[in-house]
Amino acid sequence: MSTIHIAELEQPIKSKAKAFTKLDYNFILQKAWEGYDASKSIKEIEDISAMVSTNHVFRITFHDDDIIIAKLSYFGKYEHFKEDHRIIHSLSNNLLYPFENLLAKSLLKNNRVYIYRHKQGKTDAWVVFYNPTRILERLPRRLEEHHIMKLGQQVGRFHKACSRTKNVLPKSSKTLRTDIFLLQKELETDEKQFGSAMQVDFLKYHCDLFLKNRSKYNMSSFEIIPVFIDWNIGNFSVTPDLELYSRWDYDWFRMSYRILDFYFFSRVCSDRGDRTVFSYVITTMMEDRFILFLKEYHKVNPITADEIRFLKEAYRFFILNYVIKDGKHFFNEQYASKLQSEAFEIYLPSVDRDFDAEKIIEALGLK
Repeated sequence: MSTIHIAELEQPIKSKAKAFTKLDYNFILQKAWEGYDASKSIKEIEDISAMVSTNHVFRITFHDDDIIIAKLSYFGKYEHFKEDHRIIHSLSNNLLYPFENLLAKSLLKNNRVYIYRHKQGKTDAWVVFYNPTRILERLPRRLEEHHIMKLGQQVGRFHKACSRTKNVLPKSSKTLRTDIFLLQKELETDEKQFGSAMQVDFLKYHCDLFLKNRSKYNMSSFEIIPVFIDWNIGNFSVTPDLELYSRWDYDWFRMSYRILDFYFFSRVCSDRGDRTVFSYVITTMMEDRFILFLKEYHKVNPITADEIRFLKEAYRFFILNYVIKDGKHFFNEQYASKLQSEAFEIYLPSVDRDFDAEKIIEALGLK
C-alpha cells in the first residue's frame, strides 16, 4: 500500500444518499404528534437543524405555548434508531447525581420511548420527541488550560457514572466488528460507490488492518459502556464551575469502549479550537493540550497503556465507519464529499504515520 498515489485516491465517492429533500417535514411531524397526543394541537414548527447532517431537528410550539423538540432521521436503520434511543432513555434514568439530569429526555408513551415511523413509497423516516434541554454556559471555541483540566476531570467522572449503569441497560446489537464487516460487504458487492479500484483496495486494506490490530491490545479487558462519540462545543453545556450540565444530539451514540469518545475530546481541546468548517485530522491527539486532558482524566478514571495504543484504531474505525461507510448518508452532500476526499488524501494515510501512542503513555506514566 505504500506505493499508492494520492491523486488516484482523491476522486469523490459516489453519493447514494436517498433523495429526501422533497419530504414534507411538517406533514410527517404532524402525523407523528397525532400518534402521540392528538388532543394537543401544533401552532408552529421551526427547523433548528445545524444543517451539517441529513438529520433534522425542529422546535415545535403548541397553541398552549408548550414547547418540545423533535428529531427526524432517515439515516441508517430504523431498528438501530429505536434501539439507541431506548438505551439512551434507560441511561438517562439510571445516571446518578451529579449527572441525573445531564441527558435530554425523550417523551414516553405507554412507558416506552415514543418513536414514529413514516413509511410511504420509498420514504422511510423516523421521529422522536424530546423535552427541551436546559442550557447554562458554553465553553469558549478555544479552551484555556483550566478549561481543559476541568473537562478532563468531568469526563472521567461521567464515564465512571456511565460504567455503573452498564448492567441495567438494554442490549445493543452493534459492535465495531459488525460495522466493519458491513463496510467490507459493501466493498465487495457495490464497490463502484467507493470510486476507483485503487480506492476500494485502499479501504479493504484499512478494514483488514483494523480487524487485525484489534487482537493486539488485550481488548477483552476493555469495558463496554455508553459512548456518544460526537462531542463538540455545540452539543453540551457546563455550569459556571465548568461541571457538565447538559448534553444533547445523539447521532453517533453506541455501546462500546470509552476510547471512542477521546478523539472528539482531542478536537474540543485542540489549539485550533472549534471551527465552523471542520476536518477530522488525527494530529489533535498528539497535542500537549490533549495530553493535559488525559492526565486530568487519568487522575479520576485511570486509563491503561493498551487503551492508549488502541486510540489510533478507534480513530481508524471512526473514519472507516462514520466518514466512509455512513458519511454519504449522514453528512449533507457538501460535507460528505469534502470529508471522504480528505479520508483518502489525509486521514487514513496518517493513522500509522502521525500517531505515537508511546509519547502519551510516557506522559501518563503508564507501562
